[in-house]
Amino acid sequence: MPIGLIALAIGGFGIGLTEFVIAGLLPEVAADFAVDEATAGWLITGYALSVAVGAIALTLLVTRLPRKQVLMGLLGLFILGNLVSAIAPDYSVMLLGRIIAALCHGAFFGIGAVVAADMVAPEKRSGAIAIMFTGLTLANVLGVPFGTFVGQAFGWRATFWAITVIGVVALAGIAALVPARTGNADAPALSVRRELSAFRSRQVWLSIIVTILGFGGMFGAFTYIAYTLTGVSGFDASVVPWLLVVFGVGLFAGNLLGGRLASRSIDGTLIALLAGLTVVMVAFALLAANPVATVIALVLMGAFAFGTVPGLQTRVMVHAEHAPTLASSANIASFNVGNALGAWIGGLAIAAGLGYTSPIWAGAAMTAVALGVMVFAATRRSAKPAGTVGAQSAPASAVASATGATPLAQ
Repeated sequence: MPIGLIALAIGGFGIGLTEFVIAGLLPEVAADFAVDEATAGWLITGYALSVAVGAIALTLLVTRLPRKQVLMGLLGLFILGNLVSAIAPDYSVMLLGRIIAALCHGAFFGIGAVVAADMVAPEKRSGAIAIMFTGLTLANVLGVPFGTFVGQAFGWRATFWAITVIGVVALAGIAALVPARTGNADAPALSVRRELSAFRSRQVWLSIIVTILGFGGMFGAFTYIAYTLTGVSGFDASVVPWLLVVFGVGLFAGNLLGGRLASRSIDGTLIALLAGLTVVMVAFALLAANPVATVIALVLMGAFAFGTVPGLQTRVMVHAEHAPTLASSANIASFNVGNALGAWIGGLAIAAGLGYTSPIWAGAAMTAVALGVMVFAATRRSAKPAGTVGAQSAPASAVASATGATPLAQ
């Protein structure tokens, strides 16, 4: 395993920590800046929206630049954003810091996934992407307890100082350990037009739809999980952060296992995982009143949901042919679009008086639709017509040969 993957994972850990840790700090931040809960919530919502914007806009701006230098620049933006948050004198500056840090999120994971895939042999590319995303899953596991401990012991600003230091470590690691050039040396030069051409592929769009619906379904259930755990399962509120750690353990395990399975068959793995996630969420909704069943469901929901991430990210890169960078970043943005959509639908279900298990039912329905789209996409994927020759980037062509997928614009 190239040690540069560890540097990418550290960067992913820091960025993931920035996203997740604020949830545990909102009461302290709101009290410090004298704002209400809804206003403080924009520190989360504003971050998510900025991720979606930055994933596309920044990737387009840097598409001609060397990827290693781009990753280092993105981490510089990440460090600046968290530094601004740490020293923010008021709420508006704090929100600005969150937006600055979020702008790098989608582009870092999108471009980083391409770099990670280029650093290993063809048959190990999904596994390499999974290693990079391990940082994100660890951030989910450790984010709430880490933020709570540091925030309570030293104040919420100390948490953002610590994340800033993590960003510096990741920047140094990428500078020292990630190769200056990865991928196919004979690949055509990158350009905005070439990157945009990836979206002529029907399979790219189908993959993005699966990402939005599949991950959005899980996140819709997760957004209101605290209400389910306390109002339905009967857990005390003080136990909820540790139950989220249990959920995070499922994310971590699912990510690694999903990467291994996707290296053998992307479409087959995604179909199996989405089917499993749908079944688990239905069972969770039915058995949420049982504390033991709830804990088991949390682990499995996290495992099946995040197990899809390496396969979804690799699939987009495969079908983006010779222009995987923007498509990869767009898929990262799609995860956040799915998060917002799932949370919105789950909120509507609760507002309609359907109870605290209704977001889980809504999430199961979204995931079932994602499964149907994935089956449709897999059955419509056809072989490239004879005589069609086109230059492909290393990630697309090599992953295609390793997984049996055909990077064809349909």
